[in-house]
Order: sequence, then C-alpha cells, then structure tokens
Amino acid sequence: MSFSLINGLPAHVLIVHFVVIFVPLSALAVVVGAIWPSAARRMGIVLPLLGLVTLASVPLATQAGGWLEQHVDSDALVRKHTELGDGLLPWAAALFVLATVIWWTTRRSAVAEPAHRGRARATSSPLSMILRVVAAVLCIGVAAGAVVDVYRIGDSGARAAWHDGFSQTAKGDHGGNG
Repeated sequence: MSFSLINGLPAHVLIVHFVVIFVPLSALAVVVGAIWPSAARRMGIVLPLLGLVTLASVPLATQAGGWLEQHVDSDALVRKHTELGDGLLPWAAALFVLATVIWWTTRRSAVAEPAHRGRARATSSPLSMILRVVAAVLCIGVAAGAVVDVYRIGDSGARAAWHDGFSQTAKGDHGGNG
C-alpha cells in the first residue's frame, strides 16, 4: 500500500496530524491510567484501542513521508527529519504495550474486587506498592520520551519545509496601515 497524494496534497502532511494528536493523547492516557487505576477502569477498552490507533498511525506517516522524501529536494534538514521520524515507532509500540498492560491489570483487579466486598479491605503489600510506583515511573518515562520525540520530529519537519519558504518581513502592501 502506497500513500502519495490526498486531494492533491502530499499524504504525509495530512497523516502526520494523526501522530501529532494521538501520541500525546496516548501518553497522557497511559500516565493517568498508571497513576489512577480507577481512571484506567473507566477508560476501559478505549485505552488499548487508543494505543493501537497511535501505533498504526506512525508507520502510515513514515511510509507517506518516504514517498514525499523522494519528491522533494534532499538536503540536511530533510535527512534529519527522516532520521528522527524513523525512531518514533518504538515509542509508539511501548505506549501500546503499556496501555494494554494497564487495561489488562486494572480489568483483572476490577473482576477480583467484588469477591473481596463485605470483608475488611486488606492493605496493599509493600511489593504491590513498589510495582505500582515502578510501573508509573516507567509510564511517565515512556510518555515523556514519546512526546519529546514527536516534538523534535515535528520541529525538524517544519524547519525542512519552511527554512527558506517565507520572509520575516511582509512582502508588500496587503491593505494594512499606511
């Protein structure tokens, strides 16, 4: 499957917006789910589905970007953007895996919870508390890495597209003052 143009525009410049929206949204959902299991239970199956859409959007954007790269003048900025873009897939995969693990564990704990109702609630074991903290720190690290990577990729793409395509001063009178 090859993406080239959508309504006369390079598909990459349109598809990339899915990545820009879904990676930070998935990152936020994973962190919230890791810190607040009740929020993860409320998100339900949406959490891993969001991770899956995020994961799927990355190769679509990079494939469309590969097509676009062959149709623009290659320079250092384009090469840097391409190189950075190729590194996003592992972050998206990690977000998907974490979202799935959070969904699965909170789902299992929600199923086990009714069996304990009516009895005094046992305090969490130190080991389970340590595991929750480690999981939350891991989720925060992956989320931050993914969001920073998306920012760096987007910044390099904007620089590649616009580095000599505009002027900081107006190019004539457009009905302004004077």
